[in-house]
This record gives sequence, structure tokens and C-alpha cells, in this order.
Amino acid sequence: MLYRIGRALFRFMFTVFFRLRALGMENVPTHGAVVLCGNHTSLLDPPLLGTPLKRMVHFMAKAELFDIPVLGSIISRVGAFPVKRGGVSRESIRLAVQLLRDGNMLGVFPEGSRNNAGGMGKKGAASLALKSGAAVVPVAIIGNYSLFRRMTIVYGKPLDLSPFAAASSEDLEQATEAIMKEIRRLHTAYSKG
Repeated sequence: MLYRIGRALFRFMFTVFFRLRALGMENVPTHGAVVLCGNHTSLLDPPLLGTPLKRMVHFMAKAELFDIPVLGSIISRVGAFPVKRGGVSRESIRLAVQLLRDGNMLGVFPEGSRNNAGGMGKKGAASLALKSGAAVVPVAIIGNYSLFRRMTIVYGKPLDLSPFAAASSEDLEQATEAIMKEIRRLHTAYSKG
């Protein structure tokens, strides 16, 4: 319930103040495990990633945020889970994989995020997808959150990561590069539109 209310508020905010245009939502599976992989430039990227979609999107967040009295309670109730300072712990990875195996959607920023806060960093997104069998949907966030200037979010078609199923270090690097290449392609293709 809280997630739906928050999504409606963010949808209103993004539509009115940033003229949000969402494209390719039909590319996001309506059920089953999905990893949304987006580029990351702002603290507003996580809510933007999930706002246009009907499904709940789970995110990793800095563990310290969960210690803030009201905020910690709110972000847990909207599907965030903690990551300890200094990198993603095994516990966080286990929880992320379990969420995916249970058929949920996870938002990840494979480039490592803005200053690596809340992102999986390099090979994490590919690793989670391959461990859980989740669909990987590349997402391009276009714009810089200037008031009353157009923001665009483009959901690409799910990527086939089966060639990297061995999940060796080299496979994960190549899978990550395939994800990032598609995000860059979407960004370039829709930046001028």
C-alpha cells in the first residue's frame, strides 16, 4: 500500500516537474524475476526507474539509512534492503538472489552508481541475473532533472545472457559489457527524440 502511494506521488512529481516520458514499458515482463539495469546520475534515479511500472521494484540501500528512525521504516516497507558500507555483502547478495527466485523485480545500476552508493558495481547485476535466472531489462534514463525540462526513461527489450551462463569472471565481464552497451545504445538512440 505504501509503495503504491509513493509511486503515485512520484509519478505526479515526475510528470509535472520533469515532463516524464516513459517508453518501452511493454518490454518489462509482467511477472517472474526481472533485473532492471539502468544508468545512474542522480539520487532520483531509483524512484524514477520504478515509477512508470505497475510492479514493485526492490533496491539495495546504504545500511545507515535504515538506522534513521522514520526513514528506515519507510524504505523497508517500500522494498529496499540494506547494504553495508564498503561493498555488497554475501548476505545482501543472498537476499537479492532470493527476491529474484521468488519472482520479484530488482533495480540495479551496473555501472556502479553515482559514487557507488546503492549500485551493485561492475559485475553484480550480471551475476545476480545468472544466479537467479532473471530476465535482464536494460534501462536508459535520459535528462538531468532540470525543472520543467523533459526526462525520458526507456525500457529496452530483455537481453539474452545465456551465452554467459558459465558465469566465470570473464563471462561476467562480457555480460556486464553487453548490458552497458545496450544501455548506451538506448541512451544515444532516444536522446535526440
